Amino acid sequence: MRQDYHQLLKPELIKSVSGLSLIARIIVDGYLSGLTRSRNVGTGMEFNQFRNYEPGDDLRLLDWKMLARSGRYYIKQSEIETNISVNFIIDASASMLHTEHTFSKMDFARVLVASLGYLCQNQGDAIGLFGLNEDQLYDLYPRIQKQHYNRFLLELTQIENKGKWPENLNTSKSLHNRNQKELIFFITDLYEHTEELTNFIKRLKTPKNEVVVLHLMGENELTFNYKGTVTFEDLETGAKLKIDTKTAKKQYLASLEEMIKKAKNTLLKDDVDYHLCELNQPIEETLRLFLKKRNKLV
Repeated sequence: MRQDYHQLLKPELIKSVSGLSLIARIIVDGYLSGLTRSRNVGTGMEFNQFRNYEPGDDLRLLDWKMLARSGRYYIKQSEIETNISVNFIIDASASMLHTEHTFSKMDFARVLVASLGYLCQNQGDAIGLFGLNEDQLYDLYPRIQKQHYNRFLLELTQIENKGKWPENLNTSKSLHNRNQKELIFFITDLYEHTEELTNFIKRLKTPKNEVVVLHLMGENELTFNYKGTVTFEDLETGAKLKIDTKTAKKQYLASLEEMIKKAKNTLLKDDVDYHLCELNQPIEETLRLFLKKRNKLV
């Protein structure tokens, strides 16, 4: 029976290694329970991905048990060399502390990355983690070892959100291997002052990798569901603005729509995928996206 992970989404659990590990395991195992399950492979686990046989495929990779049960020909992709490197880059600026219903964007990012990392580990992929703001760079370079996942979670819990995103960042090349197959997830709220985030993202793309931007936004941000006169504070600069929400709503929503459209088009020109992730949407949607992008590389 599937466990509901939503009751575990509490700050004290999300900021602990054991709590994150439990949440990630419940999310991923629940998602995979509806798919072809994993099987024992040596000391670890590897998720078997099946696809229909196509002319030219190596017949040694046919799954004969599936053929006997279903009468259809399937290829076991897990028998092909499919290991890749997956890097997660998190926007660790202060704006990621935006909170709705006691759940911040950074909380969502931690749960999301922990779940994707757990799925990667089960498939034998190398996972790396980076967090950046104008004060600090957190870096954990990709490894495959099982014990690396705990170090991965520890680093994830220790990222502190401060200040802004660096305006003149020259470290993008050091955050990934430009000469191998690689999947990069950049988790951000895309809150930028002078296109510093957009320029950084475009420099991540190479002919050999896949880059996916996960744009985190809360329900209130997307709908501007505020009433009366409200004072908004810029979490990065401390600047405050008092507005009448009824008057400002139409202009805000129009500006937001234009910003998202511009971001999509700009990134698409550089072959970078953009996906809007709402804080209240199921994590499983992103797991499905991950498997789809991963299959393009293997």
